Amino acid sequence: MVKIIKAKTDSIFEEKASYSRVVSVDNWIYVSNSAGRNPQTKEIPEDVLDQLDQVFSNIELALKAVDSCLEDIVVSRVFIQDPADTPKVMDAIGQKFKGVNPASTVTCPPLGSTVYKVELEVTAYRGASTANVEKITIG
Repeated sequence: MVKIIKAKTDSIFEEKASYSRVVSVDNWIYVSNSAGRNPQTKEIPEDVLDQLDQVFSNIELALKAVDSCLEDIVVSRVFIQDPADTPKVMDAIGQKFKGVNPASTVTCPPLGSTVYKVELEVTAYRGASTANVEKITIG
């Protein structure tokens, strides 16, 4: 039988929009689009890289709740409000994902509010961090 876990924080946004912060379906893990708001203080930093640090903290907390970690991430979707921030955001993400190398999409759409400068949505596979990974070069 399939095991599904749906975990929520105390976020008013999750309640109003009826969604979970993280859903795991057996070993597949889906983390909702995450912004840089601190869940305890409800504050969001001004600086895009400070927001990105908080985004990763929020994602790590969600993954940990379902017995997973950043190294299990296999897909990332990056949303950057201002295209001019893309190089520095991607440099920082590149450092965070060094050796993880998920498939990735990066786009610069308007976000839900202008205070959000970067958001990240990820898909993970529990155990990917310890799997035997074959790396190949295409073309």
